[in-house]
Amino acid sequence: MTRNPNPDGAASTHAPSRAEIAAQDGVRFPGRSYVDAVLSPIYESAKHELLDPMMAVHRAHLVMLVERGLVAPDSARKILAALDGIDLAAVAASSYNGRYEDLFFYVEDLTLQAAGEEAGNLHIARSRNDMGVTMYRMVLRKYLLDAIEAALLLHGVLLRLAAEEADTVMLAHTHTQPAQPTTLGHWLTAAADVLARDIARLQAAYERANRSPMGAAALSTSGFPISRERVAELLGFDGLVENSYDAIAGADYVSEAAAAAELAALHTGRTVQDLLTWCTQEYGVLRVADPYVQTSSIMPQKRNPVSLEHSRALLSYAAGRAHTVLQMLHNTPFGDIVDTEDEMQPNLWAALGTLRQVFRLMANVLGTVQVNRDLLLERARASFANVTELADLLVREAGLPFRTAHTVVATMVKLAEARGLRDVRQVEPALVEEAALQVLGRPLGVPAEKLRLALDPVHFVAVRTVRGGVASQEVRRMVTEREAHHAELAAWLGAARARLDGAAGRLDEACRKLAAASGGEGEAGCG
Repeated sequence: MTRNPNPDGAASTHAPSRAEIAAQDGVRFPGRSYVDAVLSPIYESAKHELLDPMMAVHRAHLVMLVERGLVAPDSARKILAALDGIDLAAVAASSYNGRYEDLFFYVEDLTLQAAGEEAGNLHIARSRNDMGVTMYRMVLRKYLLDAIEAALLLHGVLLRLAAEEADTVMLAHTHTQPAQPTTLGHWLTAAADVLARDIARLQAAYERANRSPMGAAALSTSGFPISRERVAELLGFDGLVENSYDAIAGADYVSEAAAAAELAALHTGRTVQDLLTWCTQEYGVLRVADPYVQTSSIMPQKRNPVSLEHSRALLSYAAGRAHTVLQMLHNTPFGDIVDTEDEMQPNLWAALGTLRQVFRLMANVLGTVQVNRDLLLERARASFANVTELADLLVREAGLPFRTAHTVVATMVKLAEARGLRDVRQVEPALVEEAALQVLGRPLGVPAEKLRLALDPVHFVAVRTVRGGVASQEVRRMVTEREAHHAELAAWLGAARARLDGAAGRLDEACRKLAAASGGEGEAGCG
């Protein structure tokens, strides 16, 4: 709880003088209010997210400088030993104290203390500009891969359930009203397809984020003969952000990832909303497993599907944090600016981290849910949502144009409603003939057995075998095809992680060789 500085408890409206501000905030950098609002929060975020990437950048850049003959091996070994000697746990546990501007200068000072002024050569041909963007990209790619992995988990569960529920006939709704019979498997396949496109967008964001800005330095590269490609390789990047100004000024890698995250949150939230509706007692379609429901403190009968409620709320949170990134970029200059850095990046990490958590939770909730198939089928059998097939029957059997057939069936439905018929199975051929007489002035002679079949939702589903349709065999075909694509996505993820692990191993090996080399080895010259 914040203490009110005024002894009488009243809020202060006094406009402080220059002297009062100086007395309160200080006269040297950093001012206390600047520390509280900016430097301390940034430091807390950086030490948790950026410390490991920073150390990797230091090592990769050092290896390259030695290989290019820009730093002597003996000097490089001192710098490497200084880096290895930093107590990262202590740095992570530290708090901002104003002695250093940021985490970079703190780590640099620790290196200088251990290795002496030679450690200053670690900053040859680089800047906090290219370093910062490099670290942000390294953190972002991890969050993207984690989110993709969790999304694939949910995608796999959706496909499994789609295969299991390919024969589960139910009503589909348009404009929140019963529309036509479908199957739960068809609905689940549609949800899986949307998620697959969200995964593709996250993949594309990863592929563009995983490019190295290192070597751009402040914005113009360097007069030293460095190898940007070597640093990129050691850090696991798939290539370079070639143009050095683009490397430090371009922020579309952030906005693309934010847009992909926001869309994934929005789309998954729509799915969750349907699931929540189906869990209501009035619908009674889904029963969420015990680990994912809570009861009431006063109402003993309650089984609240709070896992889905929280998922819906968290997805809105993720969408909001991702959209914040886009808002922060709006109308910013095209250059190296803090707007694209310390305050903005954590919003994207939070969005992707939340997506990962919700995807995993949703996979478990859906993977254990119970479906009331009998209730779904009974509702479909009773519903007038089957009558599209009756209109199709009149086209096929009576030779009516579809619009005319539609009018006859719509008239029949109105007659049924007027007579209190609430179950389509109560419709007899005579009612169809009465509607035909009103519309056409003549009967159609629809046989009773064909009427019954046309109004049967199982038949409705079975005859819709067109590609992408609701027939169970078509749903199973789509699921099989998508399972193959799921395997391709999983292989892509495994390969991406393997490339990063391989790069980390190569960097470790390069550092071990540098540490073990004798004084004359390791120089590659400047040409």
